[in-house]
Amino acid sequence: MNKNNGNAKHYLSVFALSMMSVAVVMSLRGLPMMAKEGLTMFFYLLFSALLFLVPVSLVSAELATGWPQSGGVYRWVKEAFGARTGFVAIWLQWLQNVIWYPIVLSFAAGALSYLFFDEVLASNKFFNIAVILIVYWAATLASFKGLKTSGKLTTYGVICGTLIPGVFIIVLGILWLVMGNKVEFLASGGIHATTFLPDFSNFNSIAFLAGIVLLFAGMEVGAVHVTELEKPATQFPKAIFSAMFIIIIIFTFGSLAIATVMPAADIDLNAGIMQGFKELLHKFGISWLLPVMGLLAAFGAVGGVFGWIAGPSKGLLATALDGDLPPFMAKTNKNGVPQNILIIQGCIVTVVSFVFLVMPNISSAFFILSILTVAPYLIMYFLLYASAIRLRYTQSDVPRAYKLPGGKFGMWLIAGIGILAVIFAFIIGFFPPSQLAVGSPTFYVWFLIIGVLVFVLIPIIIGYIKKPEWKQGATK
Repeated sequence: MNKNNGNAKHYLSVFALSMMSVAVVMSLRGLPMMAKEGLTMFFYLLFSALLFLVPVSLVSAELATGWPQSGGVYRWVKEAFGARTGFVAIWLQWLQNVIWYPIVLSFAAGALSYLFFDEVLASNKFFNIAVILIVYWAATLASFKGLKTSGKLTTYGVICGTLIPGVFIIVLGILWLVMGNKVEFLASGGIHATTFLPDFSNFNSIAFLAGIVLLFAGMEVGAVHVTELEKPATQFPKAIFSAMFIIIIIFTFGSLAIATVMPAADIDLNAGIMQGFKELLHKFGISWLLPVMGLLAAFGAVGGVFGWIAGPSKGLLATALDGDLPPFMAKTNKNGVPQNILIIQGCIVTVVSFVFLVMPNISSAFFILSILTVAPYLIMYFLLYASAIRLRYTQSDVPRAYKLPGGKFGMWLIAGIGILAVIFAFIIGFFPPSQLAVGSPTFYVWFLIIGVLVFVLIPIIIGYIKKPEWKQGATK
């Protein structure tokens, strides 16, 4: 923190905002998905970083400084297109977080299986569901008490469960190469081993793009802190690009470390990082560290869930207080926690978790949930970009501490790039990946279509049936 001369206000440092952004965005669960791509991961990384991460960060920074009131995406979209559209946007953001929980906890289950030296558990559907439901509901019940330690748990989870294992696997991968060992993704041959570009003639071969884009989502959350910087116009870009550098380094070299020691066909999406650790630790004669790494990786995932489980509900609570949801959704317990929203959230997590039983394997369930997560989230980002463009015209006089350079052209350029990237990733997500068995392609496509339609139609229907007395009941 920096202290402004002459007054007692404390500002957020560039380093602090960078670490907060890293904590929100980065997770080791995405390394196996990129590792399966070999050298083509560089295309996905550049696409996600330059065409998705940067536009989201910069556009969100302008919106956050122009409309710093609580509500985030809900407030921004509401200012541009009205309360109904704003409600759709925050609903989709909330729902994305809800579906994210089974994904991250299945990753935790895969890591925990190595704690018992029994990686077979990582592919056991019932073990995964048990871990997801037990941990999630334990976190939900704990959050009812308004735990003050959630912030510390999240911080420790990022450091111990993400940064330390991430750096460690990168170091082991470098040592593996220095010692002259075989590089699996080069030895296996095929297009991924010889080119940085995927096969654009076959959309099924680049279906992982939508899932990888999700790994870079969430930077708009950090943008709400831009008003806490002393010099937002210069410090925010520094913080964002610093965070992006850390994220890309860990993602790139961590994925390469796994791809170096594991054939692509053998990499499991939810336990791939532990498979990589197993191979590397065995080669270096330190296999006893495997359960330690499993515990750390699981702690990182579980710590994130405990720390953030009540977070997505806050935006939805704001809409309930505005009368966009029935009054019972606005009720909080004695600790100020929106208990009813959290219970509904938990019921959705429970239902979604049973996807693990109907899919051919854990990896396919992991992936289809990732796509089901990213599809509505991409719609929310489309609304965010459209709102930023519209507000440049309808509310150009509103002061913004950070403003995209280049006037309206600059906004159209950055937001336009973001919109095109969002549309492309959204379409690609409906093509079953050629790298993974997902069962019937017809089931895969219709599952996603129906899921997305239901997710989008629910807030629209609620918007049309809402009643004036909802707001009155919410404020009682």
